[in-house]
Order: sequence, then C-alpha cells, then structure tokens
Amino acid sequence: MSSSPLTAPPDVELRPDRPAILRTERPGDPVNWAAANREALRAQVTEHGALLVRGLGLREPDQVGAVFAELSGGLMTEREAFAPRQTYGPGLYSSSTWPANQPMCMHHELSYTLEVPGLMLFACTTPPGEGGATAVADAEEVLQALPAGLVERFEREGWLLTRSYNDEIGASLAESFGTDDHAAVERYCRASAIDFTWQPDGSLHTRQRRSAVVRHPLSGRRCWFNQIAFLNEWTLAPEVREYLVDVYGEDGLPFNTRFGDGTPIEEDVVQLLNATYEKHTRREPWQAGDLMLVDNIRTAHSREAYAGEREVLVGMAEPRRLPDGCPTPEASER
Repeated sequence: MSSSPLTAPPDVELRPDRPAILRTERPGDPVNWAAANREALRAQVTEHGALLVRGLGLREPDQVGAVFAELSGGLMTEREAFAPRQTYGPGLYSSSTWPANQPMCMHHELSYTLEVPGLMLFACTTPPGEGGATAVADAEEVLQALPAGLVERFEREGWLLTRSYNDEIGASLAESFGTDDHAAVERYCRASAIDFTWQPDGSLHTRQRRSAVVRHPLSGRRCWFNQIAFLNEWTLAPEVREYLVDVYGEDGLPFNTRFGDGTPIEEDVVQLLNATYEKHTRREPWQAGDLMLVDNIRTAHSREAYAGEREVLVGMAEPRRLPDGCPTPEASER
C-alpha cells in the first residue's frame, strides 16, 4: 500500500489469533499520513476493537506524540497510575514499569477511575528480543464466556479496589495523583468517589468500588470492563505475593481487588478469569515502528513477559465518564 490516504474500506488482515493488521509502506511523513488517514483508521478500530498499523517506521518520541495527537485529537494526563511511567511529553508515556519476567495480565486501562480513556495508543520504537507482545481480548466475548452466576454477582455488586501507597512498591503518591500535598490528594479522592485513610506512618490507604460490567458508549453492548484479575493478589507470582504479604500484611498490599461487598476473591475465581482471557487472546509480536490503536472499553490488553530491551510508548485519549460507575458508599456520603 502506498503512503497516500487509505481507500474505504482499507485492506485489513484478519485472523482469529491476532489483532486486525493494516500494512503500509513507510510514508515520508508519518504525522501527515496519520492526519490524512485518521477517519479510516478510527473506523477500523470501531469495527474490530483494535488495529495494528505496520510499516510507519515510528522512531522518536516527538514523532510518536505528534502521530498520537493527530489520531486522537488530544492526549489525557494519567491519574491514579498503579506503576511508575517515564513522561516523554504532555500525555506521552513509557509503558508502566513492571518486571520484564512478569506478565501484565489482561485489563482495561484505568478502569477503576471515574473518567476512563476511550482510546489507547501504543507505538513500538524498540521491539524486545523475545516475547513482550501487547495482546488484546474482546470484552464482549469474554463476558459471554464467563459463568452467568459470577457475572451476575459482579454486575450486582461491582468490584472493590484497595490500594496502599508507599515509596517502595508501585506508583508513589506524587506519581499517582500528580502531587504529594495531602489536601490536594483528599480533594481528588472526594471528587472521584474514593474512600481514603491516612495511616500513622503518613502513607495513604484507599478503597473504591466500580462497575465490573459497563455498556459501550457507542454500541450500547455490555462489556466485561475492569482490572479485577490483573490487580488481584492471586495474579502475582507466588514468591512475589509471599514477600509482599510478609512485609506489608494482607491488608497492606500495594493493590488488591475484592467483590464489591468487600468479600475476598478466591484464587480459583482469579484463575478462571485469566484462563477465560487467554482463550480469547489475540497477539502479534511487536516490530520496530508499529502503531496500535485500542478501543479501551471494548478491548482489554496485556503485556506479555519478555527478554531484551523493549520500548513501547503509550498515549490515552477520549476520556469517557461511564454512566454506570459504582461509587463507594463511604465517599458518596461525604
């Protein structure tokens, strides 16, 4: 395909085991190419949930940021991050800092916030030597594949995220909230339906209840939309979980998830969720210069374990305040 604007419909490769892929010859100016092809590319994301564009030759953060801006109309500033990121520019980040040998299981970015990104943008400037794919899974298909009784409970109760902020594990207070000023953090929590408690040592503990199933704002279809499995203690490697429990205690883990009524989620439930995701996973190894667009509400994504250097830049866009969020009772009573 030439670097001229796409014809409609573009020639997209479809296979059940990988995301939709559009191949293009490297354009002279990827930024202008993105601007010219924005509508056609976004239409493919709407149709397929995710689109991998191969052949753009993206290399530098400034170029990636400009392409992201053309495709999205503007990038979001991340709040409530669960792991640190390097910032390359306004709304342009590195992937979350996470051990290379530990996978980041399927999740929907920031699904525990009240205002979630509707669109995720990824660009690979340095592919790993092995593994490291950003895999995707259709949230409608996952929902349909889960046991009806489990879905009904989560749909009725929502899910609860608990977090304990410290300077050793995960994102710090300043990295997550953009400030370490206690009054500013409290204002954010009250506005965001987050129940908070300052511990005697000055650290912050939070609780927030959210919907596990939402309706897509465009299609109206029900989607399994959460981070129940990814942020649960049973998804951690056994040795990591044992260490964190030993150091911080059961109630002091950097993050954990529960049923919406506060009941612990059993290990077999978390295993079922991750196994269901795996059955519906589509993956394609990164190549240098690749771009991927993901509908964050319809499509979950993961980061697989890898070896070697890996640099994937990330942008979030199109903030959506979903109508069926479940605020914590404690926060709503303030």
